[in-house]
Amino acid sequence: MRIHGRGLNVTYAGATRRALDGVDIDVPSGAFHAVLGPNGSGKSTLMRALLGVQPLESGSVQLGDRALGAWSRRDLARHVAAVAQSEAMPFPMTVRQLVSMGRYAHLGALQQERPEDLDAVHDALERCDATGLSDRAVQTLSGGELQRVRVARALAQQPHALVLDEPTASLDVGHEMGVLELLRGAAECGITVLWITHHLDLAARYAERILLLREGRVGAVGTPDEVMTADNLSEVYGWPIAVSRDPATGTPRVTALESDRARSGDPRHDSGPDSDHDSGRG
Repeated sequence: MRIHGRGLNVTYAGATRRALDGVDIDVPSGAFHAVLGPNGSGKSTLMRALLGVQPLESGSVQLGDRALGAWSRRDLARHVAAVAQSEAMPFPMTVRQLVSMGRYAHLGALQQERPEDLDAVHDALERCDATGLSDRAVQTLSGGELQRVRVARALAQQPHALVLDEPTASLDVGHEMGVLELLRGAAECGITVLWITHHLDLAARYAERILLLREGRVGAVGTPDEVMTADNLSEVYGWPIAVSRDPATGTPRVTALESDRARSGDPRHDSGPDSDHDSGRG
């Protein structure tokens, strides 16, 4: 399923600038793309806009062969699965119950789970190394465990596209790499993957193309080699950055350098760029 956005503009009430300002994005069917950018650059807003959760000031979104507005919410849920940065759990439930929610769009009103639904849930839990958590109450999970379960719910939908906002947050390195290998495998099987992340090195390693956002605008777009240059990253992140070649993977490797003030011994040196408060959202 192709994900295509053109001229996306979003302005939040009371903000002094747009959260998205003329953003174009095009993710072909079966591709694995990443979205990068500092806090406040518009990454999460872009995800919400593409899913129809955030109204557009102007611009258009097309999912597959249909405009976003032509999809019913139920039909969209059968084809696109999303993992947001965080969510509130409205009532107590077990892990298996949460993952089973991924099957709701495939079931009729009050319809019981079918064998294919049970198989989808079991497979998703297994692929996310969460089978042993099935009977646990969601409220007892650690942050990393909950992230794996939320990814499992998305996989249980058996979607044609996955849109994920920081899906590896709170994961240890083993589970983080496991999820990324899982997403790459999904793309190789024809599922479109759009991954929003802060992990520069991992984006360079796994994504085919990268969209780099800066203050709601496109800072750069292209392959990891084209986007992840020292000049691009230093300008967008407002910090001196060096880019080398990872000897193990051959992909760009990012190193944040000391600022000029830090090197000069100035005790007032900046601790890094603050999140952009003007946009109101990330």
